[in-house]
Amino acid sequence: MARPLRIEFPGAVHHAMARGNAKQEIYLDDRDRRVFLDSLWKICERCDWDVWAYCLMPNHYHVLIQTRQATFSRGMRDLNGRYAMAFNARHNRIGHLFQGRFKSVLVDRNSHLLELSRYIVLNPVAARLCDRPEAWRWSSYRAVLGLASAPRRLSRIGTLASFSSNPEEARATYIEFVRAGMKAKAPAGWSPVMTIAGDDHFIASIEERVGRPSTEVPRAERALKPLAAYASESADRNAAIRAAYRSGNYTQADIARWFGLHYTTVCRIVGNSSCHDAKKQDLTP
Repeated sequence: MARPLRIEFPGAVHHAMARGNAKQEIYLDDRDRRVFLDSLWKICERCDWDVWAYCLMPNHYHVLIQTRQATFSRGMRDLNGRYAMAFNARHNRIGHLFQGRFKSVLVDRNSHLLELSRYIVLNPVAARLCDRPEAWRWSSYRAVLGLASAPRRLSRIGTLASFSSNPEEARATYIEFVRAGMKAKAPAGWSPVMTIAGDDHFIASIEERVGRPSTEVPRAERALKPLAAYASESADRNAAIRAAYRSGNYTQADIARWFGLHYTTVCRIVGNSSCHDAKKQDLTP
């Protein structure tokens, strides 16, 4: 099966994530973390990236990147490859450090950037590694607040300016914004199965650039329009079901669960003549 193409263009914002192979830790000590961040900032300079947020967790990392040129995939491969080689050499090990390719979400800067920035720096709190985001040294939160040095490529000023033109007011508002998200598991409208995070207008603009997602792309890696959007935009329930099914992003079982219907009801609505066989395939664990 062909790998899905990364969507890249100048000015794009990407939420990139990578996990350790077999859930193993990718940083064994602070030196590893410093090596990773040093590599990140060097690649930011070389690829002309700005970083809106980052967080290093024991077995994975998050980084929210804005590219000035279409260099995202090349830079990410370089980052993971260089760090994996350095890690293996330092710890006298061989084999894969990361679990497959890095994951990424193309982000609508207008509607999702701040939400994702907050989600990223709150990862250690959600994982119960600390009780306050400022207690975690390995995220962008402390640098944005001025509690630690801010690398040149970290968008500290841009983040604070999103809240107020007054520096002190911006800092206080940012603190309140992050604290307000401490009970949230993920930003509103975001899901780990997405490859695009944005409103309908943003998704339509991306589809206009690159076309509809190919059916060869694994369903879990396609850009998903939420089923709730189909329900709200369609004339009636059946029209919403047919539109969602035609998108190729949802199986009949997915749609049945969301609308609270029996599988065969959805099968009849979409007009699937091979309902019995399709049911077996969709419901196989």
